[in-house]
Amino acid sequence: MGLFPVLAGLSPEERALLVSQARVMSLAGGSRLFGPGDSPAAMLLVLGGQARVTHLSDQGRELVLYRLTAGESCVLTTACLLAGEDYMATGLAETSLQAVAIPRALFAELLARSAAFRDFVFTSLSRRMTGIFRSIADVAFSRLDVRLAERLLALAGQGTEIVTTHQKLAAELGSAREVISRQLSRLAEQGCISLSRGRITIRQRAALLRLAAGR
Repeated sequence: MGLFPVLAGLSPEERALLVSQARVMSLAGGSRLFGPGDSPAAMLLVLGGQARVTHLSDQGRELVLYRLTAGESCVLTTACLLAGEDYMATGLAETSLQAVAIPRALFAELLARSAAFRDFVFTSLSRRMTGIFRSIADVAFSRLDVRLAERLLALAGQGTEIVTTHQKLAAELGSAREVISRQLSRLAEQGCISLSRGRITIRQRAALLRLAAGR
């Protein structure tokens, strides 16, 4: 339970239940975890790899709601389990993924009998919801060029090469591909970046940093 230390607060009997009934999943990158209309069968705790949860609008635009990495739980799954509802979004493994699946019946039992498990569930849910609301506020109120500069710098890390597409950036930023393409073209005209098929190269990091800072 090293990645989820709060679960160390479970009683020996509760830990034994978890060990005996939970199962470890190993999925290849690109695997579908769930989709709209699916009914959640288990709470998911990520042990390794990365997944993303996205929502597709009626107009066909994809929005990345959040990502999952080691030590995190899928709060959409948790919320659906609590509400008894089906998924309204899609979960995909971006890399090879290892996760623990806590079956629905065991989830309900631990929720009812274990204060430590309840704290874990509701704390995880609250933290993720705070992040989602922050993302919604960014989409609604922050300038797109600022958010695009921030995202390009984050994707590049310490390097200069970014392998991505305009469509993927649009999904990350809650915009349309055509709008992102126009923004990228402006940055290229300013000499901040250069564009090639499936690749973006940062040319003026300082200028992007100033833009990301809103200057």
